[in-house]
Amino acid sequence: MFTVKRRINFYDCDPAGILFYAKLFEICHSVYEEMINSFKLKENYWSNDSFVVPIIKTDGAYFKPLRAGDIVSINLSVTLLKGSSFELTYEWINNAGELAAKARTVHVFVNKKRWKKIPINDDIVKGLESHQRDVNL
Repeated sequence: MFTVKRRINFYDCDPAGILFYAKLFEICHSVYEEMINSFKLKENYWSNDSFVVPIIKTDGAYFKPLRAGDIVSINLSVTLLKGSSFELTYEWINNAGELAAKARTVHVFVNKKRWKKIPINDDIVKGLESHQRDVNL
């Protein structure tokens, strides 16, 4: 599991002061980027000639309000790892230690030129495996 703390900013919220639904995925993506960057890969994951890693599926569930000013812990886990794809689950824990939201993203490795699935690089598999955990959404 990879854990990051975030403050919910006012600009992340709707007029009622509650986290705007699209911001959930924007913040999740920033946590995903931090996790990948922590792998210290030799090849640039975000910009290279070999592969791209599009998100092919997302979903989210909201259980408690997330308000401007809240400090949340976002626990990111790799919940499925296949030859060419992986699933990430994000658990948002509020100030009271309660599960406030969950999100899930599924990513697939594709050849940048042919746009066909390819195996995940061994260095990336190793990094993903270090954050593997069973989580039910």
